Amino acid sequence: MIYSLRRKFILISTISVLSVLIVIFVIMCVMNYMQLNHTMDTLVDAIVSNDGVFPKRDKTGRPFPSGDAPHKDIITKETPFSTRFFTVWLGSDNSIINVNVDSVFSITEAQAQSYVENAQKKMRERGWVYNYRFRIFRSGDGTTIVFVNGEMNRMMSNRFLLTAFLVLMGSGIAVLVLIIIISKRAVHPIAESYEKQKQFITDANHELKTPLTLILSDLEIVESEIGKNEWLDDMRCEGERMRTLINQMVTLSRMDEDHANLCMCRFDFSNAALDTVSEFQALASELNKELTAKVEPSIEYYGDEGLCRRLIAILLDNAVKYCDDVGEIKVTAYRKRHLIIKVENTYSGVDNLELEKLFDRFYRADKSRTYDGSFGVGLSIAKAIAKNHNGDIFVYKNVQLIGFRVELK
Repeated sequence: MIYSLRRKFILISTISVLSVLIVIFVIMCVMNYMQLNHTMDTLVDAIVSNDGVFPKRDKTGRPFPSGDAPHKDIITKETPFSTRFFTVWLGSDNSIINVNVDSVFSITEAQAQSYVENAQKKMRERGWVYNYRFRIFRSGDGTTIVFVNGEMNRMMSNRFLLTAFLVLMGSGIAVLVLIIIISKRAVHPIAESYEKQKQFITDANHELKTPLTLILSDLEIVESEIGKNEWLDDMRCEGERMRTLINQMVTLSRMDEDHANLCMCRFDFSNAALDTVSEFQALASELNKELTAKVEPSIEYYGDEGLCRRLIAILLDNAVKYCDDVGEIKVTAYRKRHLIIKVENTYSGVDNLELEKLFDRFYRADKSRTYDGSFGVGLSIAKAIAKNHNGDIFVYKNVQLIGFRVELK
């Protein structure tokens, strides 16, 4: 149980941390993409506003005021290693009038036409065509499409994201290691409380069994001397009831251990299920309840045969006790992906049941807790048996019917 609790703590903490890191990385990706588009759009807009050519700049890198003539010692031509772009002018009928590829040497006029076709297919004013950011500018005379190379910007952006990803991944691994280290300390108070609880049950078992055995033995002696009477019978009945309760508490405590002592072997589950059902046939008939079984033949299962039989017996015992008068009990077992066991019985008061509490220890649907031979721990033991076989048990209801479905892996 403690190992399982520690594993759940590690799993939940890891999922929480990874979720936060993933959200951070996604936000960084979105912001980085928006910043890249903004940077490229600024360049594109500058070219569009300058009639499709890059603004001339002085030696300081500032553009000329419009209309100013460049001086002889001022840079008047953009170098091919700064901003690579090309411009395409289209007529009113979308035919190419002119192409300017002077600022980029890797694009021919034929390739430029292909870029224009891809840009027009996107049906947007701005966008990406391969590594080029484009803008479509329409005026009365025609259309201007500017393509600016963003390969370098994209490469820098991808490097930044890769670095961020590695940093976040390293941080996640470091946090995971810390979670694993501190998980033992985190569950220590629960583990200590659980160990004390187990020790209490063990001590109570020893302390109660000895006087209980003496009481029952003395009852037999008294009964042999004075004969049977109703008071002695009541005392014996209550003594046996207490012994049963003690045994069930010890069993439940052992089933909660992380490594319960299971006698694992391969056995014929079909025969085991049918044998268990046959043991309840006489009781069901005596109570005017119809018990039927539909078990798929030759089901082999690897598990603890004794506990599997007990699991079915607990469900059948529960079904017989709470089945309506002249009701029906159905047992079904078959194999799909896993071994499936179903036990259903008719029960008119099913709508009044709190299904989510049926597996709670010492829970009984009868609020007055009138003794009917049960203590409310049988279904808890059944759930523990299913868990120890890497399975689970579920309860469901239908119209005047309650059923239990067990999946054993």
